[in-house]
Amino acid sequence: MKLQIINGPNLNLLGVREETIYGNRDFATFFEGLSQRFAPHQVAYYQSNVEGELINKIHEVGFSFDGIILNAGAYTHTSIALHDALAAIKTPAIEVHISNIYAREEFRHKSLITSKCLGLISGFGLEGYAMALHYFVNR
Repeated sequence: MKLQIINGPNLNLLGVREETIYGNRDFATFFEGLSQRFAPHQVAYYQSNVEGELINKIHEVGFSFDGIILNAGAYTHTSIALHDALAAIKTPAIEVHISNIYAREEFRHKSLITSKCLGLISGFGLEGYAMALHYFVNR
């Protein structure tokens, strides 16, 4: 099974950014363990702070991978283009957020991508990625 994790803006700063919200673990270290947990499945990781690059990655894997785990960061609340990219592909996606977006600022309560995803995992820290992977490998 081929699964793609895609992280959006500012998630390259995990481990040093707002640790009270996002924790103190960097994603590279977390991803190493996650990949081992889900072996023999192929789990790939991509991160960009640029909306168009995220769209390009969705297009690249959206017809050949078995699942996408997408944490679009702040683009979750603003990007019609990401919504449309998810609508255009065949690969199913799960939306993941490290923090509980509904326990935060009001503007974070609206997601423009949820309607094009199988589901939403929010508020379980980095373990939310594992929950999404678990769904894909066991469905």
